[in-house]
Amino acid sequence: MSGAPLSFEGKAAMMERALGSAGISILFQDTTLAIRYAENLPDHLKPSLIIGGTDLHLFGEKDGAHLLQLKRGVLESGKSASAEVELPTGDGVRVYELKIERIGGRKPQGLLSVISEVTETRHREKVLKSLLRELSHRSKNLLAIIQGIATQTARHTLSIDSFLIKFRGRLQSLSNSQDLITDSSWRGAYLFELAEKQFAPYWPDAGVPMPIYGINAHLSPNAAVHLGLALHELIVNSASHGAISAGATSITLNCRESELDGKKAIEVAWSERFYFPADHEFEDNSFSRTVLERVVPSSMNGRADFSIGDDSIGYRLTIPETEYEILRRR
Repeated sequence: MSGAPLSFEGKAAMMERALGSAGISILFQDTTLAIRYAENLPDHLKPSLIIGGTDLHLFGEKDGAHLLQLKRGVLESGKSASAEVELPTGDGVRVYELKIERIGGRKPQGLLSVISEVTETRHREKVLKSLLRELSHRSKNLLAIIQGIATQTARHTLSIDSFLIKFRGRLQSLSNSQDLITDSSWRGAYLFELAEKQFAPYWPDAGVPMPIYGINAHLSPNAAVHLGLALHELIVNSASHGAISAGATSITLNCRESELDGKKAIEVAWSERFYFPADHEFEDNSFSRTVLERVVPSSMNGRADFSIGDDSIGYRLTIPETEYEILRRR
């Protein structure tokens, strides 16, 4: 059995409920731009509503004057228009979009404005633009680092095969650090995770824990990328010529509190004990040594001390407090 058709009043009530659920407001103004009807206005606009008033009463002097000028143009031309207004409220600034169209044909009866809140949409757009700018900035930095790695690796290798092996390893190191930084939404990386990521491809026994001790500082993105490169050079040398190559694990990485120019800092120290043959990656002016002694400390305004003897390698990197935080992890 069919029900009776809805009356005009019933349809109007349903439309009002739909507008309320969708968060949409409507505003009708006559040809003098006086407000004659409003429905579902946001709570913070309702006290400003004056039937017979204008946009100046509803939106304030600045936005109201702009809207009045825009609406006069819609009345004259018949072409629809849109505008946005920002309204301060008790819980922050809210953004509203108005879509304005003329009602009536050659003899217009007035204007209809459909008002919807777009605060969250505009916030997401701002965040996205900020992220894209950050991504562009970081991409340029990474490209500059990669270009430097390629140039210096080529300068210190004698064959294409040797270049490819070393260049791929350094790119992988960069990629490993970048993965951690990206996973943290570009906030940086924890020291222990960074070291484990760099050491894992070369560590001889997965059953033996990696000897990483001390403070698990949270490094800035810049510090994480460059320290990752330093750790890569150290572990690769050990795997090729040092303790790991002989099956030994006489390596430790320790982080402790320190000072740099009278300010708080941390010191990351690599210690490796092994009888080193004549061959190693750390000849004077080699790329590995340049990375450890110059590139990495200068990138973070820190200080480095590198030493190599017949039976040990030591590397100490002092990192200023601008490049790390000591966080308690939950």
